[in-house]
This record gives sequence, C-alpha cells and structure tokens, in this order.
Amino acid sequence: MDERLPDGPLPPAYPVAGARPPQPDGDRVPGPPSPTRAPLTRRQYTYGIAIAVVVLVLLVVGVLR
Repeated sequence: MDERLPDGPLPPAYPVAGARPPQPDGDRVPGPPSPTRAPLTRRQYTYGIAIAVVVLVLLVVGVLR
C-alpha cells in the first residue's frame, strides 16, 4: 500500500477487476423502505394534552412560588 504524507491528498483509488461494485457512502446505503406510521388515536391526543396541561400548571406554580 502506498504511504502518503499526513497533510497530502489521498492516493487515487482504482476499481478492481472482477470485484463487487462499490458500496455507497454513509447514509446512502440502500435498504428496504420504512413503513408508514399509523395516525395518532384520540386517546393519544388526550394523553398528550393532559400531560401538557399538567406541565404548564406545574411551571406556573413553580414560577409563582
């Protein structure tokens, strides 16, 4: 393998005859499509609103104390 200087450019890459095609870099690796998420139910909306109200009340009580 060719050595390179620490601040120099990388050595050029050449395809190898008979090898697999190159794999894409990073997050561009192909994969199965992600499934679609189910819509939120009325119960989930209710729980979310209830928790938001409790947090808001606790914040107001904490500020006023």
